[in-house]
Amino acid sequence: MASIRDVKFIKSAVKPEDFPPPDKPEVAVVGRSNVGKSSLINAIFKRSIAKVSATPGKTRLINFFSFSDDLYFVDLPGYGFASVSKKERLDWQKMIEGYLLKRENLKLVIMLVDSRYPPTNLDFLMKEWLESYNIPYVVVATKADKLNQSEKAKVKKVVKETLKLDHDNIILTSAKEGTGISELINYIFEKVKKD
Repeated sequence: MASIRDVKFIKSAVKPEDFPPPDKPEVAVVGRSNVGKSSLINAIFKRSIAKVSATPGKTRLINFFSFSDDLYFVDLPGYGFASVSKKERLDWQKMIEGYLLKRENLKLVIMLVDSRYPPTNLDFLMKEWLESYNIPYVVVATKADKLNQSEKAKVKKVVKETLKLDHDNIILTSAKEGTGISELINYIFEKVKKD
């Protein structure tokens, strides 16, 4: 596994012309606004580099980080947060779709779902959308520390059935306890190396 000591925030951007040059492989994180994206990113980086907000829907820019000098790690704005205006939602949708479709160095999307609840219709639509454009993705269930053992055992089955996945490749994580973080990091580097 690559060393992750050298993690740097590169920049925030909205438009493709402001993105960093596509000179290394890129991994992006998507998920609903309150799914724990920033907490998971901080757990992967082993430091507080992504801002964790008490108010879901705060990330309104695409944030780029350099990860081990081997790849870019990208935090995308959360989707499905109800208290923003319709125009804002459409702007975010355009921004996220524009990034996902035009970023030629994108190697993997980490799609987050909250392990405490079945994936929502928006999660299902995101999964269908990624598949329709042949964008490689892995489903990661967050907040596993809030579950008891029997609930943990059921999560993967519920996620698989709700999202209609044809595989069992779901990684259960807890940013708080560190559960599944090493597995996820290994998976990321494996996928990036393969390409």
